[in-house]
Amino acid sequence: MKKLFVFIVCAFLSTQSFGASYLPITDPKGNGLAVSTHELADSIGQKVLDSGGNAIDAAVAVGYALSVVHPAAGNIGGGGFALIHLANGQNITLDFREVAPAKATRDMYLDKNGNVIQDLSVVGYLAAGVPGTVKGMSAMLDKYGTKKLADLIAPSIELAEKGFAITERQAQTMLEAQGNLAKFASSKKYFLKPDGKTYKQGEILVQKDLAKTLRLIAQKGPDAFYKGEIAGMIEADMKKNGGIITKQDLAQYEVVWRKPVEGTYRGYKILSMSPPSSGGTHIIQILNTIENANITKLGYQSSQAIHIIAEAMRQAYADRSEYMGDPSFVKIPLDKLLSKAYAKSIYANIKPNATPSSEVKPGLGPIHEGNNTTHYSVADKWGNAVSVTYTINGSFGAYAAIDGAGFLLNNEMDDFSIKPGVPNQFGLVGGDANAIEPGKRPLSSMSPTIVLDKSNKLYMVVGSPGGARIITTVLQVIINVIDYKMDIARAVESSRFHMQWLPDELRLEAFGLGQDTKDNLTKMGYKLVELPDMGDVNAILINNGVMQAAHDPRTEF
Repeated sequence: MKKLFVFIVCAFLSTQSFGASYLPITDPKGNGLAVSTHELADSIGQKVLDSGGNAIDAAVAVGYALSVVHPAAGNIGGGGFALIHLANGQNITLDFREVAPAKATRDMYLDKNGNVIQDLSVVGYLAAGVPGTVKGMSAMLDKYGTKKLADLIAPSIELAEKGFAITERQAQTMLEAQGNLAKFASSKKYFLKPDGKTYKQGEILVQKDLAKTLRLIAQKGPDAFYKGEIAGMIEADMKKNGGIITKQDLAQYEVVWRKPVEGTYRGYKILSMSPPSSGGTHIIQILNTIENANITKLGYQSSQAIHIIAEAMRQAYADRSEYMGDPSFVKIPLDKLLSKAYAKSIYANIKPNATPSSEVKPGLGPIHEGNNTTHYSVADKWGNAVSVTYTINGSFGAYAAIDGAGFLLNNEMDDFSIKPGVPNQFGLVGGDANAIEPGKRPLSSMSPTIVLDKSNKLYMVVGSPGGARIITTVLQVIINVIDYKMDIARAVESSRFHMQWLPDELRLEAFGLGQDTKDNLTKMGYKLVELPDMGDVNAILINNGVMQAAHDPRTEF
């Protein structure tokens, strides 16, 4: 087999590192690559690949590793999506998204006057949906893996048992979450020191109860979590703290295998996550719109190119607010949203200046989503690839940990439209299609994506955290590679912008655009807002037999 040269692109931990100098690392074994947001998880995934495991095996190992070393987002108390491309050409997605408990109601976070009760859908046990990660990892492994679950979890059990050193960025996020973690005795015990202070860079976080939980899963599989001892701990903690998840909710949870959404962009095939994620649909919708313009000729980050992309984003997020939800509960006009004809009509309506969002409506006829998601990408030497994005929603989820089990709960219930028409924690507006119902999956922006080249061979594996900005982050990495011919490191490193319809503002990263470009955009009618960096992309590019990977210098963990 042709030798693969694998470049692992190292990143600094600073939150603004544009222009950073990357040092490529080659892998003479040519077994593929696993890239996540933490080097310990990368190492565990790489060892699986080097020992003869395939991309699915490595993806499961990385998922469990992140549940230990990335407590702000890595999880067994949350859920997510996986997009799998097999060497035989098969493409499939796995939906292990959380679901609303049986006792959930449409207005459960509203007061008697119909107003949203602050933080009720964000902090505490009532904010949690039924977790899907543990069942998702096993479903993926059972169908396409080659190794035993116990062997893949073993390194993570050891990390939890013996501990790992807190990074500088993790110390920052723990300090930010200190007040909310301290509200819950279990979380305070697991993630703060005995005196209530946070861990500092280099200090060791030991998670004995999490190790015990992982050991139970390794021995008994997902039944330990959904029907056995762990389920009992979850139900007991829920009853004690005002939550509503029961053992019956856990026992009835099921993953869903789905077809990916598919599109093309300048001859490349785009595969991404289907609903209840809105991510893949709107990435393809925006690409379809942009395809009508020659943005290469307009120039990278030129005001004219940004204008076209921003207006395409604006319409996509307007459509998201109206049409997207759990396909088991609502009818989604997916074919129309993905059609080239609809995109052409969007492009035809782009005016020389910005169109106010008040004048943009969902276009086919009469969104607080959590930042602390994490993404990882895996490709092996045989041509298999897995793109996984999973989450507990906000940073440290609901801040509430299951006593005795050692893991944090998600606050995914906030991803529903807790009051249709009212923005969530990420500023996203949703409608009735995403209203709370028992057993329903909340709408997501998670966008695990795979791109095939013009010969239908694996080309790119990409995804990102970032809440509402996941869609636009992944989109821009794809554009940077295909339109602007960047290598994967430069494509990931380059500055980003974001437009999500409401609020009506064009979000920029600091130092991302020159003043003349910003002046031109302002003259076009855009309200420019500089806010913190967007995304934490982990991506792989395979081009002419050479595999390259990149971590994002904006590392969020």
